[in-house]
Amino acid sequence: MEQERRYPVGIQTFSEIITKGYLYIDKTDLMWRMQRLSKFIFLSRPRRFGKSLLTTTLCSFFRGERELFEGLKVMALEKEWKRYPVLHIDVSMAKGQESVEELRGSLMIGMKPLVEFYGKDSDETTPGKVFSGLIQRAYQQTGEQVVVVIDEYDAPLLDVLHEEEQLPAFRRVMQEFYQCLKAREAMIRFCFITGITKFSQLSIFSTLNNITNITLLPEFAAICGITGEEIDEQMQPDVARLAERYKCSPAEMRQMLRDTYDGYHFAGESPDIYNPFSLMKAFNERRLANFWFESGTPSYLLRQMRRFHTDITKLDDLEVPASSFDQPTENMEDALPLLYQSGYMTIKDYDFYGQSYTLGIPNKEVRVGFTEGLLPSITGMRGGDVQMGFALRFWRALRVKDTDLALRELQAYLEGLPYVEGFKKKLEEVIVAEGFYEWTFYLIFSMLNVYVQTQVKCARGRADMVVFMPDTIYVMELKLNGTAQDALDQINDKGYALRYATDPRPVVKVGMGFSIEKRALTEYKIIDN
Repeated sequence: MEQERRYPVGIQTFSEIITKGYLYIDKTDLMWRMQRLSKFIFLSRPRRFGKSLLTTTLCSFFRGERELFEGLKVMALEKEWKRYPVLHIDVSMAKGQESVEELRGSLMIGMKPLVEFYGKDSDETTPGKVFSGLIQRAYQQTGEQVVVVIDEYDAPLLDVLHEEEQLPAFRRVMQEFYQCLKAREAMIRFCFITGITKFSQLSIFSTLNNITNITLLPEFAAICGITGEEIDEQMQPDVARLAERYKCSPAEMRQMLRDTYDGYHFAGESPDIYNPFSLMKAFNERRLANFWFESGTPSYLLRQMRRFHTDITKLDDLEVPASSFDQPTENMEDALPLLYQSGYMTIKDYDFYGQSYTLGIPNKEVRVGFTEGLLPSITGMRGGDVQMGFALRFWRALRVKDTDLALRELQAYLEGLPYVEGFKKKLEEVIVAEGFYEWTFYLIFSMLNVYVQTQVKCARGRADMVVFMPDTIYVMELKLNGTAQDALDQINDKGYALRYATDPRPVVKVGMGFSIEKRALTEYKIIDN
């Protein structure tokens, strides 16, 4: 009888995963190559993507815990297995602090186990002085250079990104904390720093100007996460068991997993990367769900999206240079760097000669979870209520090609939208009322993982919205204080549907008239080609 798999859900310590027989996807060859690349390494990856596991793997490696790596790829690469003193600091314990004093106190508490082991001088009164002293004493007491591993280096700063007074003050504390890395450089064998966002070296790491950022390097694109190849080589039994639960074939389940958790690319030339947390949890619980969003969309991200008036309808197909999304967080002029660095957008394509990247939403899990988190801020309604109420009925009507029923459901839904506080301001932010409804439609369709585009370009204009169902394409035009016939005439006159003439799916044209006074869909007309 086949032994039951153990999945390391919520377990980020390499030694525990190995000694207790949990499933481990071997990344030790990439880890080995990374630590040989440069003395100071920085890596940015989204939350719950295996960064902490990578840090603890590095700790075990540099502590010389050779027995933990038996049978892994690094055994064919490493010959010395020398033991170094390791200072591992998880800065996430300092997040959510409300004052500079609390931040300093949290950093002190986080270093307490290291202080108990290596000691502390009486004049070390700040986090930076304690950290510097720890490096010096570890070096002096062992006679070996020190390995420094810093996890979630940016955690204390994320919640104050929008605070004009707090952010500089918090940043000064963290700058003082990290500046010893330059001062003690001769005592350091290797330093690995990881987090979600990218703050500039000037503002956080002071004079430390020799950090190698491997975030976008193709050779390390798969150092966190699980590749499609790794699933096929090491996790076929897991896919088969999940397929049995869903009463489908392993091939069908493989596609479902791909649609739900795949789609991440962390370099211009990158394999498909699956979200490891969600994938392991799906296998562990024998079900597909939006596990990555169990704790909700981070508040710092929603705040920055509101601050920069982010147009959510443009996030599916955005062509930009690397400087637009791989830039220091404090220098950003829109929310794109945060959206990318937090994992809500990813690289979908790369033009090597043009040095441009196409970004988009990675997969179903992100699309559904993200839009569910945004819907209340746009319409004042809970995402779950909309998803299991109107949106589901609307989608079912379109699935059976009953466009009239779908639009009657839409009409009833829009009439029931609450007059949320700030509604008029929302209309101003999206320029026109049609924009507000486009945003609402986009969120609703996205919650059901239905691909929708807004303001779709064609030779003679832009269609308001195009909805792509498996067997039908809907070209929709919205007219504010106009008629449904006006909207249909514009679809025909501008040739919005012509670009889909070669698509085997039938095209349905939908014209809608809105009343700004009633805030409602007053009429609609449908033409089936």
